Amino acid sequence: MSIPDFQSIMRPLLAVLADGQDKTVQTIRDTLAQQFELTEEELEERLPSGRDRTYGNRVAWALTHLKAAAVIESPRRGVYRITERGRRVLEETPGADRVDLRTLSTFEEYRQFRSQAGGADDGPSLDITTAPPATLDATSAGTPTERIEAASREARAALAKDVLDRVREQSAGFFEQVVLDVLQAMGYGGSRGDSAHRLGRSGDGGVDGVIREDKLGLDLIYVQAKRWTNTVGRPDIQQFVGALNGQRAHKGVFITTSAFSREAVDYADAVNPRVILVDGKQLAELMIDHDVGVSVATTYRIQRVDLDYFDLEDAAETGAQ
Repeated sequence: MSIPDFQSIMRPLLAVLADGQDKTVQTIRDTLAQQFELTEEELEERLPSGRDRTYGNRVAWALTHLKAAAVIESPRRGVYRITERGRRVLEETPGADRVDLRTLSTFEEYRQFRSQAGGADDGPSLDITTAPPATLDATSAGTPTERIEAASREARAALAKDVLDRVREQSAGFFEQVVLDVLQAMGYGGSRGDSAHRLGRSGDGGVDGVIREDKLGLDLIYVQAKRWTNTVGRPDIQQFVGALNGQRAHKGVFITTSAFSREAVDYADAVNPRVILVDGKQLAELMIDHDVGVSVATTYRIQRVDLDYFDLEDAAETGAQ
């Protein structure tokens, strides 16, 4: 039996978790490998990039999509278990039926995940050469460049979700440091060692951190960091503005792992001092853009014909005439 595609892995993976027990990624891989009767050669097969094993990469994608649809959950790092929704999916799809992207697209959480892709896991990183399409159609649609870009968006969306999930698992103090690291990576404060300070202590006046806006420290930006799951409302922003006024500050950034209510956004747009709001989705994107908490797994080069090189002969012939 050859290595199954990642969608063919989904239902068997759910069945492995059907007993309700927490299982590590390695246990899931080993159990499925036995069910699929994979040979040692197949288990050692690597992606074209040569970095990751094909089988492990496909299991990783299956876990990513099942988790995005909330049919499985990860109670702690590298461990997964089935949810009540996952049990219903198993009941509604007999053994011969496949759980695939169309099945998962019936859930709102998954549709939101796919929309973020334009269209975790402790195992091997996800390789865009085996990434699923950005639509529910076959991957043959579009040019090779379009397919690569669609797969890249899919991989980025999965990474952003994983990054945000991991940030939420950390302590409040760690989150405050993440926020300051992101701002420094964006160029605020320059390279000075004292350009950013995490406060986060009793008596901080409602401010979690402060960072210099430039290398000279001509102005300061005050930061509020909330590692919340509930929506941040207008009263929270009003309290932060009060803290800014107490510091005689002109600028503030309120960053959360959750989202802001419409009232909070409208208030922040109209208030003085100026307050910028950054929700969890945007924070994850900023971390990826500025290499905070992420690293490059694989780089692909797309080459094209150098027309200037092939014009040299024509130019030489013209000069000889």
